[in-house]
Amino acid sequence: MALKQKLKHLLIIALVALPFLIGSCVQNKVAKQKSNLDISAFLAAASPDTIYPSAAQIDMLKKVMPEERFQPAPNISNRNYWNAIAKSTSGQEYLAKANSLLDRAPEVPISDSIYRRANKEGNRGIYKPRYYRTMDRLEHYVLGECLENKGRFLPQIQTYVDSIIAMKSWVHPNHDDGNNGILEGRRVSIDLGARKFGSVLAIASSLLDDKLPEDLHAEIASEIQRRITDTYLTSTKHADENNTWIDGTSNWNSVCTSGTVLATITNSNDYDKRLATIGSAINSMSHYLTGFGDDGYCSEGLGYWGYGFSHYLYLAQIVFDYSDGHIDMFKFDNPEKLKNVGNFPENFVIQDGRCAPFADGVSKTSSSGSNFANMLSAYHYDAILPTEIRMEEAAEQLIAWNHPALFEVSSQATVPELPSHTYFEDFGMVISRGKQQNPFSIALKAGHNDENHNHSDVGTYTLVLGGDVMSGDIGAPSYTAGAFSPKNPARSSWGHPIPRLNETLQSNGKAFKGVFLDTDFTANTDKVVVDIKPAYEFPALEILERTMSNDKSGSGTITIEDYFVASEPITFETAIMTLNSYEVVDNQTVILTSKHQKVKAEIKSEGFKVTIKDEQVPVKHLREGGPAFRIGIKANKAVNTGKIIIVYTPL
Repeated sequence: MALKQKLKHLLIIALVALPFLIGSCVQNKVAKQKSNLDISAFLAAASPDTIYPSAAQIDMLKKVMPEERFQPAPNISNRNYWNAIAKSTSGQEYLAKANSLLDRAPEVPISDSIYRRANKEGNRGIYKPRYYRTMDRLEHYVLGECLENKGRFLPQIQTYVDSIIAMKSWVHPNHDDGNNGILEGRRVSIDLGARKFGSVLAIASSLLDDKLPEDLHAEIASEIQRRITDTYLTSTKHADENNTWIDGTSNWNSVCTSGTVLATITNSNDYDKRLATIGSAINSMSHYLTGFGDDGYCSEGLGYWGYGFSHYLYLAQIVFDYSDGHIDMFKFDNPEKLKNVGNFPENFVIQDGRCAPFADGVSKTSSSGSNFANMLSAYHYDAILPTEIRMEEAAEQLIAWNHPALFEVSSQATVPELPSHTYFEDFGMVISRGKQQNPFSIALKAGHNDENHNHSDVGTYTLVLGGDVMSGDIGAPSYTAGAFSPKNPARSSWGHPIPRLNETLQSNGKAFKGVFLDTDFTANTDKVVVDIKPAYEFPALEILERTMSNDKSGSGTITIEDYFVASEPITFETAIMTLNSYEVVDNQTVILTSKHQKVKAEIKSEGFKVTIKDEQVPVKHLREGGPAFRIGIKANKAVNTGKIIIVYTPL
């Protein structure tokens, strides 16, 4: 019965939404005959020095873009649409949440002194949550009013909008400059917070129509124009200090661009600015997508894949809808790459939901937060279909209500049979999976030291037994003051299980990299050799190779071997990193113990003997928990050549 009821609700929503969507298509097709935008040709026509679209690109856009503003959903006066949504399960749940928040006061603006303190300390906790609680409530009030249409939410909506407009700065304090230039009004910039303020205000104005006073609509339009559209288009024309993310490859680009586009095409009455914004976004997304390998690898890790790619996909959906399907960013200029990106999560898992927390990634797949990227990846790229829908933003919820067919869920979880290994060749990362009853597996990366959310970590690895991470990368420091410093012990190569030469750590920059010299994957053993010498500025170093082998027989044996040759005697050191309990038995044996598992690390050497020095990583807050420990393994004398070998076996 539950399934039949759900299907009935989906059918009602689809039938109500269909005239809205078809009507828009018919209107635009009558106005002008359109062909689909060839994105490859569009990108080829771009100006070489700016994100702003060239004259040729503008001409191409005029052939596919409507002249009217974007309507993200029917406005509140369309009661057939909204009453049908209100009867659906998701509509009822959304309204219930909105009602539960109805008496909450906005938490912005807050004092300039708190803003300055948050900026100086890098303290997100005293400011950022207030942003997002305020925005979450406003989103629910707006859509709640559309669902109910009784006027109960309108006073709060006006109060919240007034509070947001009164804010001197829409950016998070830690994204302002050291002199608080945005707070002080010397410049205007868009960040992860500002784009959300702009998009939610645009949705409110568009959907609520005459339910809001005309002067409030005018204030919203003016603020979005000043704080979003104008600063964005200025930055696309020439590089400035305000929106440096527009040609970036990280999640910032997709997140800020998606909010900027939604706010602008919904709010702006200027056709040319809407064209320029869409054109700039397409040019900008060509940069964002270069942050992924052609094999789909995301160096930012799984959490940022979900955050960044979900916003790319919601951008793709609103542009697809706005252009009546004539601009298809789901394929962009490389459909195969987009498919690989969409399937990254299942390919990145080591086993039992565990993955490598490289860079600022996470070691466990999340069961909370938005899974919008997973839903649309299942539809467009044949990725695994989720068993539930989780939304975090009003824009996502509106897309789901407008397109119910895109958001079907699976009745039961699909657990794919993972291959014995996965090799992301573009960025240089290998997952070698044991197939034992209690699988013993490893992920090892080469990469380079200028990746998104970069750590100095060429050669790092993550060792997993069953469902527990036993050794290897300790993940990211929490985002407080100093978290992004290359000298942060959890971010520098000191805080990773990689070599140190004469106390020299790895250097930062794209040239400092690792290169896979050899890969050999068989049924019983995986073996790879990585040249990590280029990651160091160390003239005396002639060879530095890391070999990983995974013998999958029995309970498994994973070996990490570091071999070096230098033109002069050097001191050599590597490390075992762990977040678990451990015992240093002697200079050749360390026992690592997690909640459910135990692993022995046997240490061997050639050319010298080794000593062990263990110490706690001096970082108070790690995203993986903590405390973390560095078990340093150091040669007892300087030599020209030698090896340190760590052999891990389950106990």
